[in-house]
Amino acid sequence: MPINRYMKLALLALMLWQIAAPVAAAETPKQQLQATMERVMAVTRTFRSASDFENNKARLKQIIFPRFDFSEMARRSLGSYWSGLQGKEKEFLAAFVQFAEASYMNALGSYRGEKMVYGREQIDNNFAEVDTEVLNSRGDGTPITYKLHLVRGQWKVYDVIIDQISLVSNYRSQFSRILQTASMDELMRRLREKASAQTS
Repeated sequence: MPINRYMKLALLALMLWQIAAPVAAAETPKQQLQATMERVMAVTRTFRSASDFENNKARLKQIIFPRFDFSEMARRSLGSYWSGLQGKEKEFLAAFVQFAEASYMNALGSYRGEKMVYGREQIDNNFAEVDTEVLNSRGDGTPITYKLHLVRGQWKVYDVIIDQISLVSNYRSQFSRILQTASMDELMRRLREKASAQTS
């Protein structure tokens, strides 16, 4: 699935959030994202070798993944096929989360000090969007917008728009193509296989 570039850019943007206020004071979507990623950066600043990343994977997961709503991302990515799971919702969600987490951790391991700027924050009731831009070493920018919704007082990411391409729409297109000729079991097998390949 050709999404590694999108995963990397999405996570790099999240990693580069900065905030001075403590987590408890964060209220807006931007503030909550910033607070989460400041904790991530505090960990990654201590890394001196590849083994440091490997040794801190569990710690990083505990910080990063509560900021994502993988259940909502999975449902939106599967689209109309979700209603046809017929009791396999939990199995699909488990496969999707395994795949998404592996992709994000793979992206985090490739962080090389990219810079970012962030701008507009738009809130509409329980939904929000936050704009950012990731800058490479040449100063070229890639626009990234995070889509979030409010879940029990926490703003959680359910989609990422990278250079006008939706991560969820990308997933949905790929999953739909697979399911046109293969079963749901086959799709889940491929997700688990992809996850294993990224963690090996």
